[in-house]
Amino acid sequence: MATSMIYLFVTILLVAAAHTAFAESNMLQDFCVADLNGEKVNGYPCKDPAQVTPDDFYFAGLANAATTTNPTMGSAVTSANVEKIPGLNTLGLSMSRVDYAPGGLNPPHLHPRASEAIFVLEGRLFVGFLTTTRKLISKHLNKGDVFVFPRGLLHFQQNPNNAPASVLAAFDSQNSGAQGVGPSLFGANPPIPDDLLAKAFYLETQEVQKIKGKFPAKK
Repeated sequence: MATSMIYLFVTILLVAAAHTAFAESNMLQDFCVADLNGEKVNGYPCKDPAQVTPDDFYFAGLANAATTTNPTMGSAVTSANVEKIPGLNTLGLSMSRVDYAPGGLNPPHLHPRASEAIFVLEGRLFVGFLTTTRKLISKHLNKGDVFVFPRGLLHFQQNPNNAPASVLAAFDSQNSGAQGVGPSLFGANPPIPDDLLAKAFYLETQEVQKIKGKFPAKK
């Protein structure tokens, strides 16, 4: 009998704890503006509410097209995440603008922490993503079209036309992260061994070294 009561008591405690955790997963205050100078532990701590200003919720950086002078890719990404808008902290959303020169490319990459939806502001694009079974889901987009890239899947956008193009992108994370295929593999620090990459991509070692020269490792 005593053992049964203990089991019942423990079960009730576990259910209560789970309910509390679930109930308190939502915001318990109006906002949590990021203190960008605070210690970062899976996000930013909250700024003192008395120090919050309208500028914590404001960003004008998406209004105009960025310069697409990247000689290789011909695209430029302007982010509006929590590091630019501290008021996004804990809200689970952010935006960016991508501008493409004629022939420009936002090369294959993924966002580990967010799905992405793009809205074509100007121009036309060829976009797509790859499933884990290597199926390509792609579409030609026109001005005003919307396309969605699921979280964590490789995707790209290409402007195959002779006129500039631009999109607005929305993410379901305050900091979606971005990992490019080429820079990650060939610009890793410490570097991935040449022979490993050569075998993985059916290349000669000299070819791997040449590609690595295009992606200087970040310090």
